[in-house]
Amino acid sequence: MGLVMPNPGTIIWMIIIFAIVLFILKKFAWKPILNALKEREESIAHALNSAEEAKKEVAGLKADNEKIIAEARREKDAILKEAKELKDKIVAEAKEKAAQEAQKTIDEARQQIDAEKTAAINTIKKQVAELSVMIAEKVIRKELAEKGEQEKMVDGLIDDIKLN
Repeated sequence: MGLVMPNPGTIIWMIIIFAIVLFILKKFAWKPILNALKEREESIAHALNSAEEAKKEVAGLKADNEKIIAEARREKDAILKEAKELKDKIVAEAKEKAAQEAQKTIDEARQQIDAEKTAAINTIKKQVAELSVMIAEKVIRKELAEKGEQEKMVDGLIDDIKLN
C-alpha cells in the first residue's frame, strides 16, 4: 500500500523539482519556444499571403491568356474572311475571263462560219453560172446546128436591138 499512498516528503520534493524545472524552462526554453512558434506562425501567414498573391497573379494571367486567345481567334477569323473574299474574287474573275474567252471564241467561230458561208455561196454562184453558160451553149449549138436556124436567130436579135 505504500505505493498507492503518497509520502508527504516525496510530494514536497516533487513540487520543488517541478518548480526548478519550470523556472529553468521559463528562463531558458520558454522564450525560444514561443519565439520559434511565433516565427513559424509568421512564416505560415507569409506563405498564405504569397499563395494568395500567386493565386491572384495566376487568375490575372489566365484572364490575359483568354484575352490573347480571343484576339488570336478574331485575327484567325479575319484572315479566313479575307482569304474567302480573295478566293471569291479570284473565282469571279476567272469565271468572267472564261466567259469573255468563250464569247471571243464564239464570235471568231461565227466570223469564220460567215466567211466560209460567203465563200461557199460565191463558189455555188460561180458553179451555177458556169453550168448555165454550158447549158446555154449546148442549147444554142443544138438550135443553131442548121444554117437556116442561125440566120433566123440573128435576124430576131437584130430586130430586138432596133426596138430598144
